[in-house]
Amino acid sequence: MTAFDALVVGAGPTGLACGIELKLRGLNALLIEKGCVVNSLYHYPTNLVFFTTPELLEIGNIPMTSLNEKPNRTEALKYYRRVADHYQLNVHQYEHVDKIGGGDGAFEVHTSDRYGCHHAYSARKIILATGYYDIPNLMNIPGEDLAKVLHYYKEPHPYYDQDVAVIGAKNSAAVAALELYWTGARVTLIHRGDRISEKVKYWIKPNIENRIKNGEIKSYFKSQVVEIRPDTVLVATPEGEVLLKNDFVFALIGYSPDLKFLNSIGVTLDPATERPRTDPETLESERPGVYLAGVIVAGMHTNEIFIENGRFHGKLIAESVAGKLAHLKR
Repeated sequence: MTAFDALVVGAGPTGLACGIELKLRGLNALLIEKGCVVNSLYHYPTNLVFFTTPELLEIGNIPMTSLNEKPNRTEALKYYRRVADHYQLNVHQYEHVDKIGGGDGAFEVHTSDRYGCHHAYSARKIILATGYYDIPNLMNIPGEDLAKVLHYYKEPHPYYDQDVAVIGAKNSAAVAALELYWTGARVTLIHRGDRISEKVKYWIKPNIENRIKNGEIKSYFKSQVVEIRPDTVLVATPEGEVLLKNDFVFALIGYSPDLKFLNSIGVTLDPATERPRTDPETLESERPGVYLAGVIVAGMHTNEIFIENGRFHGKLIAESVAGKLAHLKR
């Protein structure tokens, strides 16, 4: 069984930052990622532009460059690949963590790769940087499991000349609805609230509102889909149920941390705050030797931590891990 000082679950920007900070302190770390490096960013819309400057996405003191004031998805993917190469991080892609056993100082991590092969590692410390983007929120309605129902929006071209329902009214839903409309889809936006979210980016919000006002994008507010059928969707509206012709559904109603995985490791949410119990000084969880990094620190409050602030968790955690391991060697 291969032994490491620390094993990081997740190789997103925060996981990479943790790996870098551990390496800078002379610690041997392994990063396990069930998808590709920065998997959540890869699943972002193809033409996404970040609502931030390049400097705020930087990790490991490696400068990020962009052709424009704000970087786009392609530039971010290239940047994080370059950072991983620069620091020669030990990242196992397409490998899933099945079980974490043992205890502080002697954890046993069991994984499986895409070929069905099983692996086992020992680690003195565990860092969970699993994000939240992999677990879409579900509506729990009939027909939600149909192949035409999608929880991630990538690009609009495949939906040209199709009847598309977009469920939700935050950034991802607004961007999807606009791009689908511009590409020639017949778009209907459905939202249980009474308006487009106030959190939608300032240059997107008036655009989607104007498309709705002009009738170019049909909308149903204070409404919800109650059933999805092969060629229609049934929508409950304030005026009664409406049956809409439909080819595809984008259910963009948010994402959640993998609470089942956290619970299996011994990490639970504080019922009062809906956040995992962690030491604010070190981010060590209630299970000794297990640290949390990135958005999962916020629990269900996933809009509070982003790359811009989650990237600093690596230094905080690495200092704690290095200090405790040094103390054990004395």
